[in-house]
Order: sequence, then structure tokens, then C-alpha cells
Amino acid sequence: MSVRFFLDTNVVVYAMSGKVPSKAVIASRLVEEAIGSGKGIISFQVVQEFFSVAFRRFNPPMSLAEAEQVLAVTFRPLLAVHSAYPLYGRALELCRRYSLSWYDSLIVAAAIEGGCGILYSEDLQHGQKFDSVVVRNPFV
Repeated sequence: MSVRFFLDTNVVVYAMSGKVPSKAVIASRLVEEAIGSGKGIISFQVVQEFFSVAFRRFNPPMSLAEAEQVLAVTFRPLLAVHSAYPLYGRALELCRRYSLSWYDSLIVAAAIEGGCGILYSEDLQHGQKFDSVVVRNPFV
């Protein structure tokens, strides 16, 4: 894949939870491609949301030792967009312009800020375009 891409939280959760095997295979490939190619990124929000899910909804819940491993091996090379005033401003603009939820607008704003052409997510409409970013649901 030659275009830079953003992974939404749901992709990372499917890759690591194993809860839905068919989605886990696809999501795992995307995470591996993201790390291997250096073209995939995530934001601070993805890290926060992932650990919230992993600690509360994984069965069994993710341990702190496992979380430290995921943080070092998976998230460290992917984490490219951090919390900043301009990101929040862009997210508010996207909220207003596209009637997105706050959290969805933060994800889209992070993908735009990260210079991505693709946002992999099942939470937004497949094919929808936000400025330079196109949403792709990898599970359809």
C-alpha cells in the first residue's frame, strides 16, 4: 500500500481481541501492514479507547503486562497524532460541517492531520470523503 492510512480503534480491537475471527484476520493484516510499511498511523485517542476496551471488555481482560507490551511493540511505531489545540479546532469544524459525533470528528481530524488518504473504520460510512481522507470499512 503506497498511501498513508489511519487505523480507527475498532480495527485495533478486532486485531487483538480475537472475539470475531473473520474480522481479526483482516484487522491483524492491517496492523501488520501499518507497522511493516511505516505507512499506518494512529492517534492518542486510539490508544486511550483501545486500553479502555481491553481492560473492561476483553475476556479475560488485558493484563497490565500485556498492555505494556502492546504499547511498546504495536502502538509506539504507529502513534503519530497527539492531542493539540489545532486538532481540537479541526475536530469542531468537522463536527459542524458533517454532523459527526465528537469522538468520530477527532478520529477524522487525526487522519487528516496525519496526512492520510485512507481511514480504516467500520464506524463511519464506507466511501465517505472528508477533505483528503476516504473512509474504508475493511470488513465489507
